[in-house]
Amino acid sequence: MRVVILGSGRGSNAEAILAAQQAGRLGRARVVGIFSDQPTAGILALGPRFGVPAAFVDPAPFKTKLEGEGEARFIAAVKACAPDLVVLAGFMRVLKPGLLGAFAGKIINLHPSLLPSFPGLDAIGQAFRRGVKLTGCTVHAVTLEVDGGPILDQAPVRIEPGDTLESLTAKVHQAEHALLPAVIARLSKR
Repeated sequence: MRVVILGSGRGSNAEAILAAQQAGRLGRARVVGIFSDQPTAGILALGPRFGVPAAFVDPAPFKTKLEGEGEARFIAAVKACAPDLVVLAGFMRVLKPGLLGAFAGKIINLHPSLLPSFPGLDAIGQAFRRGVKLTGCTVHAVTLEVDGGPILDQAPVRIEPGDTLESLTAKVHQAEHALLPAVIARLSKR
């Protein structure tokens, strides 16, 4: 199963996927490309470290969504990798029908809450401020509804009385780093 990763930030979830691949824990999946909408994103440095092509793709003209010329560039870049699965790992743009249609049924996302609770931005902060006792992370299929696609799997994280936003964030990230590679491995066996 050929996997392409899209990300906007430091790439800790992409690194977890690549480390799982290196350790033989990614099933039949192989990462064949990494793309970012940010030219200096840390995720791009993972390519050379793990022997995977990595490149910036210009997302212009919009700041928070991917459509128009930027969407066309992403579609072309990802298509060139002939992916079986596209993984959004901290990709901070709303996808539109063009990209979703080009890779219909092949795009998954990792979200830092137990969806359907706390969709959108700052999910960990939302859960912490709300005072819930249980949060976590979700891998879901991507649809036009932001964070609303079918849930593939979830990992719970208990919020303890002494947790701070920082300690909770670290616990959720740890759960993400285990869940996302496990879901990819499972999908690769289908």
